[in-house]
Amino acid sequence: MLQPFYRILIELTNGRLMSGTLKRFAQSKWSRPLIAPFSKFYNIKVEEIEGNLTQFGTLHDLFTRRLKEGMRIVSEDALSVVSPVDGVLEDSGEILEEKHIIVKGKVYSIEEMLGDHDILRKYIGGTYMVLYLSPSHYHRIHAPVSGKVTKRWLLGRKSYPVNKLGMKYGRAPLSKNYRVLTEINHGNGHIAVVKVGAMFVNSIILTDESDETIKGKEMAYFSFGSTVVLLYEKNTFAAANERRLPSEVKVGEVLGYIIDDRVN
Repeated sequence: MLQPFYRILIELTNGRLMSGTLKRFAQSKWSRPLIAPFSKFYNIKVEEIEGNLTQFGTLHDLFTRRLKEGMRIVSEDALSVVSPVDGVLEDSGEILEEKHIIVKGKVYSIEEMLGDHDILRKYIGGTYMVLYLSPSHYHRIHAPVSGKVTKRWLLGRKSYPVNKLGMKYGRAPLSKNYRVLTEINHGNGHIAVVKVGAMFVNSIILTDESDETIKGKEMAYFSFGSTVVLLYEKNTFAAANERRLPSEVKVGEVLGYIIDDRVN
């Protein structure tokens, strides 16, 4: 009973009018009084913020805040793959031959997520990682590796919640939500960085549209909490030491290592 009711509720509140209204409010001066209570409620580490809370004119400014220099240390190991976001590593595993992944017991189509059959083929048998950002997290997205951008593309229109209820009852939000994708060739294979929009506001803003990425350099930001899915090409990636999931991660933290065939 709960699943159909939840889906109907989201459909009714996820239209252009509601999305636009929420977005306009977050970007208006009327949202400013909410900055301090929002920061307190979500226990945002204000000591990490570049500047201070009084400098923000809107709630949106707080969502898209930058951090002080040196707050995140990016691994200098040439073969390391680092977390592109502050968030929670919710799940990881194998991209199955059936062209899907299983996250928290729910099946998501990688074919639908990527929307490109030719690109899909190289990821079958590879690895996926799902990184969830709550409203409390730093919302800027950084490059997980250095390399050449082989493609950028946009898919989807609406965005459903990617929180626990959304993942449980929603219509496969990781595969269907509005999303901006970037594929990077790091020299030994490819990584797809799938930036998934959250409920209501589809704002995923690219801040670096150059043809190359530098590990740890900012590449985009979310206006609200959301999710990043990392897809690794088969036989090109080895995860770091096993960790209990879900697990908090920060920008620059090592997620695993590129497998360099040239060493053998």
